[in-house]
Amino acid sequence: MIFERKFFALLGMLWFIASASIAQSYVESALLFGRNVPGGSARIQGMAGSQIALGGDYSSLQSNPAGLGMYNRSEVTLTPGFSSYNTEAQYLGNTDNASKSSVNIPGLSFVFHMPLDKNGFVGGSFGISMSRTNDFNRSMTYHGTNDETSIIDYFIDDAYGATTIQFEGSKYNTPTGLGYYNYLIGPADLLDPTFPDDEYFSDVTTIPDQREDIQTEGITNQWNFSYGANFKDIVFLGAGIGVSSLHYKSHKVYTETFDDPYLNDLRLDELLDSKGTGVNVTLGLIVRPVNFVQVGASFTSPTYYNFVETYSADMNTSWKSFDYYGDGSKILNNESASTDLVTSDYGLTTPMKFSTGIAFISKYGLITGDVEFTNPAKAKYSSNTAGVSFTQENDDIRAVYKSVVNYRIGGEFRYQVFRVRAGYGIQASTYEASFDLDNSIKTISGGLGVRLKRFFVDFALVQRSGKNLYQPYAFYNYDLPNPTVSLKNKTTSGMLTLGFTF
Repeated sequence: MIFERKFFALLGMLWFIASASIAQSYVESALLFGRNVPGGSARIQGMAGSQIALGGDYSSLQSNPAGLGMYNRSEVTLTPGFSSYNTEAQYLGNTDNASKSSVNIPGLSFVFHMPLDKNGFVGGSFGISMSRTNDFNRSMTYHGTNDETSIIDYFIDDAYGATTIQFEGSKYNTPTGLGYYNYLIGPADLLDPTFPDDEYFSDVTTIPDQREDIQTEGITNQWNFSYGANFKDIVFLGAGIGVSSLHYKSHKVYTETFDDPYLNDLRLDELLDSKGTGVNVTLGLIVRPVNFVQVGASFTSPTYYNFVETYSADMNTSWKSFDYYGDGSKILNNESASTDLVTSDYGLTTPMKFSTGIAFISKYGLITGDVEFTNPAKAKYSSNTAGVSFTQENDDIRAVYKSVVNYRIGGEFRYQVFRVRAGYGIQASTYEASFDLDNSIKTISGGLGVRLKRFFVDFALVQRSGKNLYQPYAFYNYDLPNPTVSLKNKTTSGMLTLGFTF
């Protein structure tokens, strides 16, 4: 089916998307922007983000605001961090490694404790925090000699059924349009007037050496405004509002080099910049039935985003003084073409989350675990622009993704003022079983801490890893093999939380 061929071509492009580019995939961007990681302090990160049944930590503002009810004094924290990103790409027998690193501030907070003792109500705490919930910084490179297809074949496939007039309209601001204006493809009626003008050919028929370099950057930060209340040190209730700020940038440079009588090489350069602001609400509950057991649950509403996105691209080709029409009227040497700066705005609703957790606590430490339920198939696009509809994209999201259950478990050992922590988590694969693809993400973490009367410091080291597929272009009309890059992604992050109580 055309639908299945299309989405096998798009799946796996989780970190590398472009709104109007070859890698266009609103389906994947819905997952990319909505699949967050647990944010919070180095203490919580050292336990792989397990936190739903815990409290007394600013991480509760985002995950379960009921945990604010466990504070017994006020607190201010700052969490600086660093991250290292590595991607191994395998393509046509070649292996390339690319890496980058960044220094960041994944968290900060202020919690104001307000004690009260009235009819079993022990008071509560109000807090403001900023937590990093997504990290788009990546680097990827791959190369290989493709003896089956070229991106020019993709342009021919993509242009099928479009007349040349459409390259002045709907096809203008696309890579295929750039290929047309660089004379890489032309209408079949140039060869013979009796041929159709909505089918295309190319004078370039040799196999290419292909290479692509992709740099992405950006983060999602969420500001949380939450309150948690304490009832008899047994029941804790909380609520909060989250305001998310998302910024994603992608720069892709794709090249093909030929040993061809007409063409030396082509270069496609694409830029994408997406900015979004969203809001959500979180409600939480923690119950302590006995002193050594805490059970928690939280509900986070869908996040309602508004996005503004810009896209631009240019293409350059180097020819060998090729007489394109064969009459001396057009000699090709160095050709180039650029798109307009395409601006679009749209809405995206990411799915809600329901989480439960349990913690067993003693004077020697604790063991805690979380289970998170969410459904990426519930992500939905919208537009207020007349004539713009996301009906097909929303249908595709429901067809590609499924509901998932994510797990996290962590532990903390205590000795006097010292703490030692470890954790493991897994974000399950979001694809329907019929696609036979796995984009699960595994987390391994560890940490250390020191707790003094008015000051504490925690350190965590977190490694997240997973596998993906990437396809630079895909064929929809012709039965040609789609080039596929196999990716292994690994992110290692370190963070230090400095806290002061008063």
